[in-house]
Amino acid sequence: MAVLERNLSLSQRMTQELGRAIVCGEYNVHESLPSEAVLCEDFGVSRTAVREAVKMLSAKGMISSRQRQGIRVLPEEEWNILDPDLLRWSLESNPSMRVLQEFLQMRIAIEPEAAWLAARHANPERIQAIHGALDRMEAARGKDPEAALEADIDFHISILYASENRFFIRMRDFTRTALNVSIRHTNVIKSNPAGVVADHGKVLDAIERQQPDEARDAMYALIDEALRFIESELDQPGKTA
Repeated sequence: MAVLERNLSLSQRMTQELGRAIVCGEYNVHESLPSEAVLCEDFGVSRTAVREAVKMLSAKGMISSRQRQGIRVLPEEEWNILDPDLLRWSLESNPSMRVLQEFLQMRIAIEPEAAWLAARHANPERIQAIHGALDRMEAARGKDPEAALEADIDFHISILYASENRFFIRMRDFTRTALNVSIRHTNVIKSNPAGVVADHGKVLDAIERQQPDEARDAMYALIDEALRFIESELDQPGKTA
């Protein structure tokens, strides 16, 4: 019997475990999942919990459930990969370098423009939030890696908010989930906490001085460096994606 997470409802816990199993390839695309009765027995939950989990995973584009066809896993191109749960399931075990590369490519398409907009709007409250995150990064540098990581993530999320663009702001959950993994990886490679803080400071400085182009360039350089680290690993002989 699968061990379900605590502090969640039965249907939420069922969703988490079944979602992870699908992402990890335990069920093949287009093949039927076990019946409701079997899933109930395997996970020790009621039919109601199974049905709710199926609805949640269907909404994420991962499965389809139809009469006479049963529950089937859909191809990955149908999955809502921007969904924070789905991304977390993909990253939490052994993150693929290719997934991290694609995430950084997405960031480099969005965050420099968000920094440009943040400098253009120069909202004092938004800038203060960015300041607070950078201050926490500096305070935790070399002392508390987890606190530094959380502050680093908050720095990037604060800039999304400072862009005042509702679509960029909606990227916050996806960004927070993926940054939690990618920053751990790229910062270890760089192994220079002072340099990490300084590079973030260049972005904030340009935003504060209301220099949109400088802010964009500083953010681009920040993400491009991390992307180059990932790509260099992918280029290593024998390195799997």
